[in-house]
Amino acid sequence: MIYLCAISNIRSGICTEDCKFCTQSVKFHADIERYTKKPIDEIIKQAHTANALGALGFCLVTAGKSLTPKVLDYISFLAEELKVKFPKLNLIACNGTATKQQLKQLKNSGIDSYNHNLATSQNFYSQICTTHTWEERFETCENVKEVGLRLCTGGIIGMGETDSDRQDFLNSLQKLNPESIPINFYHHNEALPLKPKNLTINQGLEFIYETRKRFPNSIVMVAGGRESFFGQEQYKIFEAGANAIIIGNYLTTKGNEPHRDLEKLKKLNISIIHLH
Repeated sequence: MIYLCAISNIRSGICTEDCKFCTQSVKFHADIERYTKKPIDEIIKQAHTANALGALGFCLVTAGKSLTPKVLDYISFLAEELKVKFPKLNLIACNGTATKQQLKQLKNSGIDSYNHNLATSQNFYSQICTTHTWEERFETCENVKEVGLRLCTGGIIGMGETDSDRQDFLNSLQKLNPESIPINFYHHNEALPLKPKNLTINQGLEFIYETRKRFPNSIVMVAGGRESFFGQEQYKIFEAGANAIIIGNYLTTKGNEPHRDLEKLKKLNISIIHLH
């Protein structure tokens, strides 16, 4: 049995950080849609679609390093609205580094989980980002746990890191013991300075297997890059230990048409965990 999650990119392409893997940085001028605030009616429509498709989680994502006061108030407002309409939907906020006080406000507004990825190992991080530190990311994850929100944290593989980096990354995740671990596979865009790396499909599956082995009780989600990295082999992720996927589109890239995933899962006799 697997979980489905959907995401809504509600503030896109206006980040001033220099993460080399991310098209949302203004520094790289990637050809993506950019806006400061998605209208609430559109977000509610996306949540309704996600709910109808059987998604248990719905993630509100904003571009930017940290949770600013304006973004905090907007996410809080959205959470309150969405909880009224979809009370059983697990609402996830993904808004950058955050203090305990900010996270408490989100929790009180109806947010259930907070997603902030470590991205990669502590040692490798400075090679993909120089405008903030890995330690800031780790501290936010600790803050999430301390205020009682569910922690969703993972990373991206295929950015040029070594196998040792990937093991160190998993070691750091074990210190946090997250409820959910999203694994992304680097999806190259020609505007980005980070070039494609030769990571094989088998290496990707082995990493999923290793993650599941280390985290037998966590949700292991294959997120961005599933389609582009695995291609026709993408449903082998479940044999490797994944028990969740993103359904629909990602932040700035297209995903499978949702019903295609649902039909394939049915053919494979993979059940979806629905809301009760």
